[in-house]
Amino acid sequence: MARSVFFDGVFKLCQEKNFSWYISGETVAMLGIWAQKIAIGWLTWELTKSNFWLGAIAFADLFPTVLITPFAGVVADRVDRLKMSRLCQALAGIHAFIMSALIFTGLIDIWSLFALTLVLGVVLAFATAARLAMVPNLIAAENIPTAISMNASIYNIARVLGPAIAAVVISVIGIAATFLYTGLSYAVFVVCMMRIRLLRTESSGRRGDMFAETFDGMRYASRHPAIGPALILLIAARWLFFWTTPLASDKEIVDHQNGAVGVVLAGYMLSVGLALTGALYGRGQGVVWETALEMLAQGAVVVVLLLLSIWINDKVILKSFSVVQEIREDRNLGAAFCVAGSCLASGLVLNGALSGYSLDFWSGLRDIGLYWLVGQALLALAGWVYHRLARYDVHHVIEYDDNAAAGL
Repeated sequence: MARSVFFDGVFKLCQEKNFSWYISGETVAMLGIWAQKIAIGWLTWELTKSNFWLGAIAFADLFPTVLITPFAGVVADRVDRLKMSRLCQALAGIHAFIMSALIFTGLIDIWSLFALTLVLGVVLAFATAARLAMVPNLIAAENIPTAISMNASIYNIARVLGPAIAAVVISVIGIAATFLYTGLSYAVFVVCMMRIRLLRTESSGRRGDMFAETFDGMRYASRHPAIGPALILLIAARWLFFWTTPLASDKEIVDHQNGAVGVVLAGYMLSVGLALTGALYGRGQGVVWETALEMLAQGAVVVVLLLLSIWINDKVILKSFSVVQEIREDRNLGAAFCVAGSCLASGLVLNGALSGYSLDFWSGLRDIGLYWLVGQALLALAGWVYHRLARYDVHHVIEYDDNAAAGL
């Protein structure tokens, strides 16, 4: 019954012109954003072959989001959110076109890539704040929970399809074409937003110290019954990864600068965060778990299942060779991409389980386990089918050729 109500809400939302224009443009833009992220990392490796620069570029991409987004949210509360979103998306599109032009002309170098990635991080921090703050102003108040769920679903789908698009475009046309595609995707979103009209505005008359309000928001987040436990689980997940798997250690990352280990750790931590975000969208509305204890219990199960996903990837999907040896000793990026991709896919499955509808706490645990089991079976089946259909021996080129593209 609850699921029927949810899908009825989705159908009703799609009939609203404002939201239809928004979700259409956002879908295209999200695919471009995730394709761009892969392209930036790929370009970094092509320019430097340096694990240090891979980390530096990732820092330039993510640090502005962590640092600036809370402040950007306060700004979005004071200005026209639609205009702010249009401006930010337009700037992000111009950035992508500049990147494409620099690559086509051969003028790109690692320092200009670092600077441009840092600028993009700042722009996207403001773009994200404006975009998410704008959604409630597009639709009737009773449709907001469904809209938020749809928004999150589009984001998660793009995290899977965007990198796949990047892999195809890079291998068939070239890396510059990927940035060109991203720029066009931003342009589509801007055009869609030109057709949007806000039903109401909540930004007029806002006063007060912007920095004080930013810190108020941070304090609220730290006291939230789900956000606090989620942060604890993220810290615990990293510790468990190093303690329970032979794939990684601080020595491999810091002393040996093993990029393959870094890829696996990044994929695993992203999958943990992705899974836990499901608990932040209530079952229908609000936060999923009513108490922090329930959040911690469900989250602990999620972390354990993701660690088991790595084991299954080693013993079932890539059973023809030792994943541990390839990643730790041979620094094989192809094998690392496979493990990281498997983690992300499992994270998406668990996100769906946590975002869904369960009757009670124990039913929720059952649903998480069932979703995970079905997801692992489908991943193993997909890996087997792909291996059979590919025109080359996938496992062979990953193991012996250290082919990163095949693993990706």
